[in-house]
Amino acid sequence: MSAQLHKKLILVIGLFCSCCVSFCQTKKIIYCFPGQGSDRRIFDSLTIDSSFTIRIIEYETPGKNMSLKMFAKQLTEQIDTTQAFLLLGVSLGGMICTEIAELLMPEKTILISSAKNRNELPYRYKFQKKYPLYKIFPGSFLLAGAKTLQPIVEPDRKKNKNTFKLMLAGKKPLYMKRTIHMLVNWDRTTNSKKIYQIHGNNDHTLPVKNVKSPDYIIANGSHMITLTRAKEISEIINKIIKE
Repeated sequence: MSAQLHKKLILVIGLFCSCCVSFCQTKKIIYCFPGQGSDRRIFDSLTIDSSFTIRIIEYETPGKNMSLKMFAKQLTEQIDTTQAFLLLGVSLGGMICTEIAELLMPEKTILISSAKNRNELPYRYKFQKKYPLYKIFPGSFLLAGAKTLQPIVEPDRKKNKNTFKLMLAGKKPLYMKRTIHMLVNWDRTTNSKKIYQIHGNNDHTLPVKNVKSPDYIIANGSHMITLTRAKEISEIINKIIKE
């Protein structure tokens, strides 16, 4: 190979590598926040446009008496604000997203089976704030209760029964108790940013009747639609993120 051809080849390879690096750096990131009883597996069946990078936020057990706002602020440490990003949250994860949206500048915030403020929570949360009976019970009892009630309250979980059981089984009793405390005492009543909401009209955990003007309603969709209706949810997410 001649020296001149060798130089041209190096130049072409350099330009190609530079373009690849540039492309990777410009890909927008979607930070995904699981729900209280789920983990990264809740997003496994979603098919998100490949021009976006997906990153799953990991939760630690919240500190004692930590508010949802404080917990959300702590989780912002996992977000790279030097690149364009979006937020996607399921259930508790969506509520965390609404708090982070007030602290940072996401391009879009998408909630699935969630609430954008405490006014959209069902009455039992307001009752527990006034009468915090959950404080009487150990975390192990609350976790056992969640394992028992989940298949009763949201029966369509049977479509992905093993996954839901494994996700809930991985939760620590103390984590469950402290996240319940955060939910019950969540104090957000308004939102200054646009929030996209996807909700099932057969959600028994967070009934759609409490949600003000959801952007998309999934017919016969339960609280578990991220996994049980992944194809439809993926189509909606891709539509929102490309708008």
